[in-house]
Amino acid sequence: MAYPLVLEKVVKQFGEKTAVSEISLQVEEGEIYGLLGANGAGKTTTMRMVLGLIYPDGGRITYNGKPYGKELQHLMGYLPEERGLYPKVKVSDQIIYLARLRGMSASEADKSLKYWLERFEVPEYYDKKIEELSKGNQQKMGFIAAVVHKPKIVIMDEAFSGLDPVNVELLKETVKELRDQGTSILFSTHRMEHVEELCRNITILHRSNTVLQGNLKEIKKRYPREEVLLYTASEVAGLEQIEDVKKVERQERGYSIRISNVAAAQTILRKAMEVTEVEHFEIKEPTLNEIFIKEVGESNE
Repeated sequence: MAYPLVLEKVVKQFGEKTAVSEISLQVEEGEIYGLLGANGAGKTTTMRMVLGLIYPDGGRITYNGKPYGKELQHLMGYLPEERGLYPKVKVSDQIIYLARLRGMSASEADKSLKYWLERFEVPEYYDKKIEELSKGNQQKMGFIAAVVHKPKIVIMDEAFSGLDPVNVELLKETVKELRDQGTSILFSTHRMEHVEELCRNITILHRSNTVLQGNLKEIKKRYPREEVLLYTASEVAGLEQIEDVKKVERQERGYSIRISNVAAAQTILRKAMEVTEVEHFEIKEPTLNEIFIKEVGESNE
């Protein structure tokens, strides 16, 4: 099977600096693939190569088994981190024009735009200028511009940055819908919780190199589970004395307990049940944020 998007040992250099060093990945049909890394790790350069805006110095990128060609522009959608719509032009004029550049007829583009404005519950924006909209709504228009021509491959760079929680949820639902319709999405962000919710496979870049790659569930299994959450009806004394318990933190509803061996969890549970009612007990798997910091050795903000 030809994957919609495959990168094989792709390299990009700017003078002496290697921006991307031999990255390989493949995005399946109907998949949201997470591309992660701190600022300057090589994410945006990788996305620009996928879009054909700049060319790799080594390796190759194929789309359904074929190299980049002009006809691919109709298949691709791009939501850049820096939003790029003209402030003084009407939403409809601008987005229909962009859809026609991507090969749609004016009437098809108009129909698709109206569908998306309805989907985002803002049909009245059709005749508004971009500058008349709030920042979050300008971002929604940017999203519509990226998908109005029904692309098969969509590149999203920090798609949710600057949105309030309601709009983040709305956009997440929409991205999942595109995935379920078979769109392949390469998704870059530094918000790890969005990746955990949306992505099946990930690549983490650090200083142009791939430091971690694969199926998110399987990656998590490789890391020790070092935290127990325990919520109880009343206090539990002596948790600190249990073997392999490193730290006990009191929380609103109970305790967060750091452990050095997962076997300690059962001892914690037994001790709590002897003295009180246990309302919630969980051996937490490491978050992607914790894994990221372990691999990259710095915060991702």
